Amino acid sequence: MKARHSKADVLYEEIMQALQTGRYVPGERIDPGTLADEFHTSPTPVRLALSRLVGEGVIHDCRREGFHVPLPTEMVLRDLYDWMQRLLILACSIGVAPTHDDAVQDQLLDDDGDTVAQTRQLFEGIARATEHLSLYGAVRQANDKLGPIRRAKPGLIKNAHEELAELHQHWQRRELKALRSALADYHERRKQAVPRIVAMLSGAVPYTR
Repeated sequence: MKARHSKADVLYEEIMQALQTGRYVPGERIDPGTLADEFHTSPTPVRLALSRLVGEGVIHDCRREGFHVPLPTEMVLRDLYDWMQRLLILACSIGVAPTHDDAVQDQLLDDDGDTVAQTRQLFEGIARATEHLSLYGAVRQANDKLGPIRRAKPGLIKNAHEELAELHQHWQRRELKALRSALADYHERRKQAVPRIVAMLSGAVPYTR
């Protein structure tokens, strides 16, 4: 039987997609009225969708200023990178479940050079292969929070595509020890760049366009 989705569920997916593709950037306000007009709906399902995203930590509800994409502090961003690193290294330590379908992995870098989308696919693929749903869910949630930040800092991390290609190569070959080491290096470089990333986001992004 086909699942039925409420208007709020559909709007949740649309807003999440907008966040992950760079329509909204860190620090930007999300106006419920504008979304209601855009999707030809009442404000109620829009606010339900936004409230769900607030509950997941993907956006913030600032009482006087409304809904915003979080503008991370250095401590918050460093914690996010560290959390993702720990989750992925745990996934590598668990390894690939015997029942996992390897054919899924062949499609991980087929997204026309979109490094942000490819990063999300790779990290979720590593977690999914363990077949631990809680671990996979945690990686997805961390990706949801990091997505707008990754979109907002193109070019700030040098050789990002080459980095990703190295990670992907280790993963495809199931070189899990080498992958753990490469993932640690990958995230350490981003933790070192946190002050520059936060300064760039704070200085260049207004609340409204």
